Amino acid sequence: MNIGEAAKRSGVSAKAIRYYESIGLIPAAGRNAAGYRAYTGNEVETLRFIHRARSLGFSVAEVAGLLELWRDRSRASSDVKAIALNHVAAIEGKIAELEAIRRTLLDLTRRCHGDDHPDCPILDGLGRVPTDGTP
Repeated sequence: MNIGEAAKRSGVSAKAIRYYESIGLIPAAGRNAAGYRAYTGNEVETLRFIHRARSLGFSVAEVAGLLELWRDRSRASSDVKAIALNHVAAIEGKIAELEAIRRTLLDLTRRCHGDDHPDCPILDGLGRVPTDGTP
């Protein structure tokens, strides 16, 4: 099948497929007689795997590691679990950062009267460097 059909079946855009080939995440596709890329069902399955992993927030480097393990039938599931747990820890760190940002913004908006006066604790807060480690 051509790249458009592979993209449609896998959920990965044709541009992303070409990018994944260029960085070696997937091998270069075979070519048909006219020189166009030709993809097999197995390659589409690999693209679906990549799409799902990327949708869960795994980096391209992490996806490369997961693909290697996915292809290795003698893999240890503990290796896969370790990658997933490291990713969960990174997500939890991002959530904590976002929660801190949320708390700061809520605090600033609570202190702002939101009226016709020029005094604005939000702008004052944005112009000040925090000393307590908050964003």
